[in-house]
Amino acid sequence: MKKEFVVIGLGRFGGSIVRELVKQGAAVMAIDSHSERVDEFAQIATQAIVADTTDESVIKSLGIRNFEHVIVAIGEDIQSSILTTLILKELGVPQITVKAQNDYHEKVLRKIGADFVVHPERDMGIRIANNMMSNNVLDYLELSEEHSIMEIKANERIAGNSLIQLDIRVKYGINIVGIKRGNIIMISPAATEKIEVGDILLVIGADIDINRFVKKAMG
Repeated sequence: MKKEFVVIGLGRFGGSIVRELVKQGAAVMAIDSHSERVDEFAQIATQAIVADTTDESVIKSLGIRNFEHVIVAIGEDIQSSILTTLILKELGVPQITVKAQNDYHEKVLRKIGADFVVHPERDMGIRIANNMMSNNVLDYLELSEEHSIMEIKANERIAGNSLIQLDIRVKYGINIVGIKRGNIIMISPAATEKIEVGDILLVIGADIDINRFVKKAMG
């Protein structure tokens, strides 16, 4: 069976989620209060509907409560985002992911029961800053305000050393949980595994410790 999602709000963020979910074979109901945005996704989403999701009767009539996961990607209208999330929660939608505009918005969303809260603009800003600060950092995923997973490209300074020789966990308090070498991906690599130039290291830990490792061990 296809996975089924509802995406509410078809701006840049919501629209990109719709496109990617459809690309990966999911069934997607796309909703926005602006008809021109809905028209844009009429040929992309499984269903594209003009609707005001702050109206509980509208949400009920669309059968949204029967979907497993709803993404609330409403843009600037924080009130509509909060009201929509509250209605979805009260109707018993199993998983609700909401785009937050700021930290205050996130606090409210968490209080009313949003399962996942994302800050796409903030997270992208952090990701770009990390990439600009180090040529070795390829990608970044925030786990919390202080912890992340980063993809780091191994250079000559650490190449030829095994994980046990680098002793990263003791020296920096971080863990290498995976290594990508060409088409080969090693999950939980052995301590004796030697790092090669160009290996992509999947590193998890506190941001401050990961950055210390990048500067001191690889800088």
